[in-house]
Amino acid sequence: MPIPPASLQAVLRQPRCALGVFLPAGLHPTTAERRHIDALAEADADLFEIGLPHHSPFLDGPVIQSAYRRALQSGNVFDRTVRAVEYAASLRPTVVMTYWEPISRRGPEHVARQFADAGAAGVMVVDLPAHMAARWHDAARGAGLRTPRLVSRHTPDSGLPNAVSGASGWLYAPASTAPTGYQGPLDIQALAGFTQRLRAASALPVVSGVGISTPALAARVAPLVDAVVIGTPVVRALATDPGQAPVLAASFAQALRPTTLTETRA
Repeated sequence: MPIPPASLQAVLRQPRCALGVFLPAGLHPTTAERRHIDALAEADADLFEIGLPHHSPFLDGPVIQSAYRRALQSGNVFDRTVRAVEYAASLRPTVVMTYWEPISRRGPEHVARQFADAGAAGVMVVDLPAHMAARWHDAARGAGLRTPRLVSRHTPDSGLPNAVSGASGWLYAPASTAPTGYQGPLDIQALAGFTQRLRAASALPVVSGVGISTPALAARVAPLVDAVVIGTPVVRALATDPGQAPVLAASFAQALRPTTLTETRA
């Protein structure tokens, strides 16, 4: 009998920084998609983020936008996302990444129940409207889902309590203020200051992604957070040369491994 995956909280509380891998649902036919998920799990991904394709992903860069368009052309993206989540969750803790519009269209309670039944650990709504936050959090909590929250680096200290209110699972601190796929330098000092502010405002784990484009950058971000998430580099590989995606993920995983057992994170 297969060993069930560790819980999301166990992964985020381990001594080393965890590796999260983002992939959009429906980019490939189901059989191929499952093969890619298997390979990424074997490449030491600690958790998965499955993206629900959306027609206007304004926080994402061209690579993920293109992947979403390709998935949307195949149709039935919500059902395909549920199936992708179900398979990924059988291997690793899995969180759904989505925009609010498809939740609003289908109904928060229905969406929460569908993803919970598929085995998702949580759902992160990257553009959750403030006036709908209470309803969404209630629906997710009722379904047993965690509700990770993306927090803007520009949020003032006075706004942090409200920004993290209702969040569970983790707080997401973007490493760059640019859209996903950014490949330039990162302001590590600014990110460090932001993660410290988040930890002062909440006891939740802190996760970072966006702009962590190389293993070397992942290694620099790792001491600041509980997990690093890679998206665009893997999605680019999945769209052009899928066999390279697990190789790439493995290189990031290696970069996050501490050189000694006594290393701790700031």
